[in-house]
Amino acid sequence: MSEKEISIKVNICDRFYPLRISTSEEESVRKAAKKITERAKYYIDNFSVQDKQDALAMAALEFASESKEAPSKHTDADNINTKLKELEQLLDI
Repeated sequence: MSEKEISIKVNICDRFYPLRISTSEEESVRKAAKKITERAKYYIDNFSVQDKQDALAMAALEFASESKEAPSKHTDADNINTKLKELEQLLDI
């Protein structure tokens, strides 16, 4: 039996993104969105990054770099990278 899918909206840098995910993914997706927002805010607050899209790109680069350094967490990194790619596609719309 397949797991139930739900529709949620995640807030990343004051923009809401609708997603359709399985119920077991909800907590990790919300945590990932929160982590992305926190890192983007870090770049805005501590560096001369004014554009939120630039801050998101820097956060994505940081997470991608971390995933290359931590092969033991490869599955989690793949999930994060997939979500980041999805978010980048939504930002390009």
